[in-house]
Amino acid sequence: MTVEFPAFTHTILAAKKAKGISFADLETILGRDEVWIASLFYGQNSASPEEAQKIAEALGLGEEAIAALTSYPSKGLGPVVPTDPLIYRFYEIMQVYGYPMKEVIHEKFGDGIMSAIDFTLDIEKVEDPKGDRVKVTMNGKFLPYKKW
Repeated sequence: MTVEFPAFTHTILAAKKAKGISFADLETILGRDEVWIASLFYGQNSASPEEAQKIAEALGLGEEAIAALTSYPSKGLGPVVPTDPLIYRFYEIMQVYGYPMKEVIHEKFGDGIMSAIDFTLDIEKVEDPKGDRVKVTMNGKFLPYKKW
């Protein structure tokens, strides 16, 4: 089963590729993180009209792209287990380390969750003689459950 992306995703990714622009380039233009910008392309977040205009100009796109980038997002991949190998590895990491991470977070912070709203995600390339490494940093505000 494949994940269905918004109709504009393929168009905007093709325009980005045709222009030879990276997400890091767009980060410089927009002043937003490259991962957050990529999430716009997949309909997981929405841009302000000004942000959408800058992206559209950089990629040579028109009003349709601006409208798509500023529309309300529909977040998540859906109920399916991801089949893309890279995305599946994150799913697998959560299967193996999810409960241990939860336990350590509770031990350090108490009963609560890490926000996915007040949240940043950074991806870095770390050069290593044994093979380059991917460094993923998730940074979310702790939100304690309240009693009533």
